[in-house]
This record gives sequence, C-alpha cells and structure tokens, in this order.
Amino acid sequence: MADTIEPIGAAEEEQLSPPEKKKRDSKYREIIEDIFSNFYSPGMTEFEFGRNEIELSAQKLGFGQPKNLGDVIYTFRYRQPLPKAILATQPKGRYWLILGAGDARYRFRLSALCYIEPKAGLLVRKIPDATPQIIAQYALTDEQALLAKVRYNRLIDIFLGITAYSLQNHLRTKIANYGQIEIDELYVGVDSKGAQYIVPVQAKGGSDKLGVIQTIQDATFCRTQERYRHCTPRTVSAQFMGDDVIAMFELTFDGDDVSIVDEKHYKLVPGSHISPADLKIYGSP
Repeated sequence: MADTIEPIGAAEEEQLSPPEKKKRDSKYREIIEDIFSNFYSPGMTEFEFGRNEIELSAQKLGFGQPKNLGDVIYTFRYRQPLPKAILATQPKGRYWLILGAGDARYRFRLSALCYIEPKAGLLVRKIPDATPQIIAQYALTDEQALLAKVRYNRLIDIFLGITAYSLQNHLRTKIANYGQIEIDELYVGVDSKGAQYIVPVQAKGGSDKLGVIQTIQDATFCRTQERYRHCTPRTVSAQFMGDDVIAMFELTFDGDDVSIVDEKHYKLVPGSHISPADLKIYGSP
C-alpha cells in the first residue's frame, strides 16, 4: 500500500463551509488523539503506528472513514496544533512531530523544534520585482505563487550567495525506511569556488505553517541520494508574511533536530521604490 501524505485538493477545501470544516477538524482531532492514546506510555520519546490505525480509530469513534487518510496527518503537520491532550505530554522544550516510518507507517517523535516562524523586527530588503505579470495573474495557489516569485527573482541565489538552477518542482519520491515524500522545488547550484550544492525548497502560503517535518524529509532525501553524493545540501524554506514580505530560512538537520542557520526577509517591489537610503543600509557591513 503506497504511502501518501497529501491534503485534500484546494478546490475541495474551498467548497467546505465553515461548519463543515469545523466538524471535519473535530473528527481529525479525536482520531489522532485516540491513536496517540493507544500507543503512548509516559516517558516515551517516539513510537510508530500504521495508516490503518486511522481507519480503526474512525470506526471505533463511530465516524465514517475519512475520504483522504493522508489529510488527517497533513492537518497536524502543517495546519493545526495537535490536540491539547497530546500537547500536555510534551516535556518542556520538546514537541511531538509526526514523521514517516516506511510504507504506510508513521512515527510520533519528540523534537526540539516544531514550526519555523518568521522573527519580528528583521530588516526587510527590497528586491526589484522580476516576476512576469502573466505568472502572477495565473498562479493557482499561494504556494505556486511563492515558488514562482522565488524562482523568477532568483531569491535562492540572493539568499544563499550561489548561482542556483531549478531542477524540478513537486518532486515525489520514496525514501527507504521513511516513505513517500514530496519536495516543493529542487535546485542545484554552484559557488565561486566551483563547489556544487543540492537545494531542496519548501514553500508555504496562506494559513499553512512551515514545519520542521518537511525539512527533515528534504535533508534525508539529500543524504540518501547517490546521485547527489558530491553536492553539499542546503535546505531552504520560504514563507509569505504580511504585506507581501517573503521570509527565507536556511535550515540544517543533524539527525536528531532541525536548527535555523540563517533568516532574511525580502519584499519584491518596482525598482523605483528602492531608494538610495535603502541601498546604503543594504551595503553597510
């Protein structure tokens, strides 16, 4: 049985009324809480469960089977916090994540970081907007729009200080002993010394949050792919903030926890909106 961690389609999500979303989310909370209580014992730092547990819990609770089992997992990875009963078991400074553990299997695991959130008060750097207007006009989702803006404005190059090229977007693949993953966009790059890089990028817009789970998946992909064994991984996340500001993060995964290496905020504007005073600030040490 193939493992899928996909949200319901955007069109289907938009068709749900607020009461329908509230009812669905309530069911999801009860299902994930029931699964957790079936496996967790005090002191545990991780445990595995199968996707069939979602169906079993739904039946036990008297619900119909969710139309998309993967949407239950996706919800608590990116959309909503876990139920309070689960959060109450977290030790201070540790957070529960739901990771992949193989085909149709998942792992609850404690981590030092759960979500990646932009810092308030960082300098917003204005960049001349090179996004083709037709792309901005027809982008279907916030995520598509963000990936396009990052690509056409060469924000990976600017942020990392390398020359980067988009290799593939929405790359779906399977990692042994982990499961199926999807990388929003994959870049390859080279620096002034000739060193080469593999750069997986995750992007989130709207109400979705940047989670360390996808960073772990992206870093694991880079580490396990023979094709990229000579490339240095540089894992990047991008998030739309208010006022069209784009937050960019470089992250690293040491095998246990995810850490933030760098964070910068950019705003794409007409060139005429960048003043000499702005450039003086950007050029200062």
